[in-house]
Amino acid sequence: MTDSNSQYVIPKSTEVVLLDCKEAFDGLTPEEKLYAHYLAQASFKGGLIVLFQTSPESPGIFLLLQKLFRAQAPEEISTLAQSSGLTNEDVEAFFIYAAAFYNNMGNYKSFGDTKIVPEVDKTKLEALIKASKAYQQDPATVQRLWDDVKDRMYSLEGKQKELGLGEKGTTTYFSGNCDEKDAKLAQQFLDKKEISPYNTRLFKIINPSTKEVEYEVRLASSSEDAEATPDPKWSVLGEYDFTPEGEDKSYKFKVTRGDYSSLMALLNEELANAQKHAAKEVEKQMLAEYIKSFSTGSLPAHKDGSRHWIKNKGPIVETYIGFIESYRDPYGVRGEFEGFVAVVNKAMSAKFTKLVENAERLLTHLPWPAEYEKDKFLTPDFTSLDVLAFGGSGIPAGINIPNYDEIRQSEGFKNVSLGNVLRSGYKESKITFLREEDKELYTKYKIQSFEVQVGLHELLGHGSGKLFIEESPGKFNFDSNAVVHTETKEKITSWYKHGETWDSKFSTIASTYEECRAESVGIYLCLWTDVLKIFGHTEDEADDVIYVNWLNMVRAGLMALEFYSPETRSWRQAHMNARFVILRVLLEAGEGLVKVEKFTGEDGKPDLRVVLDRAKINSVGKPAIGAFLRKLQVYKSTADVEAGRKMYQFYSDVNDQDEPKFLSLRSIVMDRKQPRKLFVQHHTYVEDGEVKLKSYEASAASVVQSFVDRFQSDAIDKVIAQLWEKEKPFY
Repeated sequence: MTDSNSQYVIPKSTEVVLLDCKEAFDGLTPEEKLYAHYLAQASFKGGLIVLFQTSPESPGIFLLLQKLFRAQAPEEISTLAQSSGLTNEDVEAFFIYAAAFYNNMGNYKSFGDTKIVPEVDKTKLEALIKASKAYQQDPATVQRLWDDVKDRMYSLEGKQKELGLGEKGTTTYFSGNCDEKDAKLAQQFLDKKEISPYNTRLFKIINPSTKEVEYEVRLASSSEDAEATPDPKWSVLGEYDFTPEGEDKSYKFKVTRGDYSSLMALLNEELANAQKHAAKEVEKQMLAEYIKSFSTGSLPAHKDGSRHWIKNKGPIVETYIGFIESYRDPYGVRGEFEGFVAVVNKAMSAKFTKLVENAERLLTHLPWPAEYEKDKFLTPDFTSLDVLAFGGSGIPAGINIPNYDEIRQSEGFKNVSLGNVLRSGYKESKITFLREEDKELYTKYKIQSFEVQVGLHELLGHGSGKLFIEESPGKFNFDSNAVVHTETKEKITSWYKHGETWDSKFSTIASTYEECRAESVGIYLCLWTDVLKIFGHTEDEADDVIYVNWLNMVRAGLMALEFYSPETRSWRQAHMNARFVILRVLLEAGEGLVKVEKFTGEDGKPDLRVVLDRAKINSVGKPAIGAFLRKLQVYKSTADVEAGRKMYQFYSDVNDQDEPKFLSLRSIVMDRKQPRKLFVQHHTYVEDGEVKLKSYEASAASVVQSFVDRFQSDAIDKVIAQLWEKEKPFY
């Protein structure tokens, strides 16, 4: 593996941590445990959908690993490997690859979108596979799986290095022959027909004889029959001739359903099981709508389920499931599947409840006029949760959902902070890019400052701001004659038309722009002493928490260069793009607020440190981030894509024209980067009518074993294999 390709390997030194939920789980009643168990099963089974949303080879790699490790436990594979010519290092490399694959639910990083390849040589891995018990038991199937995946599993050619659309990378949200023009055309069609893309994929089908093109918009559902289980709110299935505005040419579209059909059926079975043990009527109604959505493909049903969900205040067992975040769709509008179940941490939740109680007052501190804020703050639930199960490609530290604009703007939302993710996943064993005098304080207050940032980011970041909408011709949700643009000082001239959403308007930059807005709200509002007091920080300690929060942000902005691809001049991670933008804004503020210094490290190699002048955070940093944050909100509120994109792309640009020459500094960041931790999660199972919790030691082998325990039967293999065969012609 060359140095230039080392970024695609998961280092053998990568730390694995247990996502510990035992204490919270033990506090549940038997009925609550059953409810949580079946929701966990639904989350993990639904999470397998991500294999089909990541890369053409991911389902096959999953099948190969499951077959290998189901036949022999990790320790047996380890012994076999050494007798098959693999060194101890080879064995470690293979296990860390498998653990990373399971953690990301595919062979591309969920945080960064670059490919993950094994560090063990292909011929050695083949020797191990052929010596395995799985191969002895079923040589034809195992050989076929290996032959199907081995080349792409190791390939770092061209667009296979990272996720992206067309020549920029690999994606399975679109068939392999699609590019950005196809994505844009499809979005125009979806907007026209008022079809949300969240639970869709796009397939471009070319008739081999006539060369005629037809686009298939495929909805996720267990039902494949266009006539079955109709939803009166939803009648989008069928064939269409679509002529984009301003064009004469017509394009053929058809809207079908049945994507991931057999997996959708399995997760619905588990949701139905969970429904029997739900404590409240609102939870039963919520699950009924989710089941309807996943059966029929109806997104309106999922929205109705989400409406029940936000009304379910203060549940002991919290959950959400569906096609949620659009970070990994290269066009930024299709949702990746995720599902989680978690248990409330009452002590930490009390702080967040107090933050919610003060939210309306704190919103007035934000740097935009009252007209740009929602007419009424819809008081949400905000709880700290310990995750029991998270099915999908990666586990965040905090969530603000649902993502449906019409619900968030007028009905409400929920915030959750995932406490055991914060505690286990965000401790750093080696701190880079800081001065020695900052490291001790940073270590002391990193977790506390991050709890404050997550709280503000989720509740008052994602939860703030109004979208100006023309709901029907001439009917606005704002006073179109009175609202003044903060930058031009004139009446606003743009807004969202009926059927347009934030994601559909801002598409490729929507996710990172919104994360930047929420991150900016966090560092801006943490400067108020009454905010810090809510979290128990006062006087000198409060000042230290503020400093560490800002220091963490500018350091993250420098570390973000790892997630920038010079070859395609694109960012691969929404949050890290956002943090780099904030660093650029604060550097632009000048007056010595922030500096990036280059020096020679103790190892004799080039190193970097970010220096923040804490005395200037309020005097220089606050007005700079306030002015920037105001523009972010105003361009978002007014649907001003042109101005918003121009500003955001300016600060996102990585170049060597301006100091401190970030493009050149990227190589130092890459040399010093630290691997992200991998999680091993508990496994729940029912024995004699009682739910048991299995814990694991923190190791790569345990991650592997947890997935074997989770999917013990090879029945799931048949489901995945059948779906995979249907996919192959498109890639």
